Amino acid sequence: MSDNTLKGKRILSTARPPKASSEQRHCAKSECDTLLSRYNRREFCYAHAPTKFPRLRGRVVPEL
Repeated sequence: MSDNTLKGKRILSTARPPKASSEQRHCAKSECDTLLSRYNRREFCYAHAPTKFPRLRGRVVPEL
């Protein structure tokens, strides 16, 4: 057998860690006690977040 071994180097991660808040935050809705994730930058939980509609490029939305 021959000594054809493959050697390599470990790839070090250069990615930054995700931004996280240090304090515990709750939903901004007054009656809601939902605890938000450290990584959620929004002020509302999913149930109370304002509705967002996707941008439709090139489509004509039919009128009702």
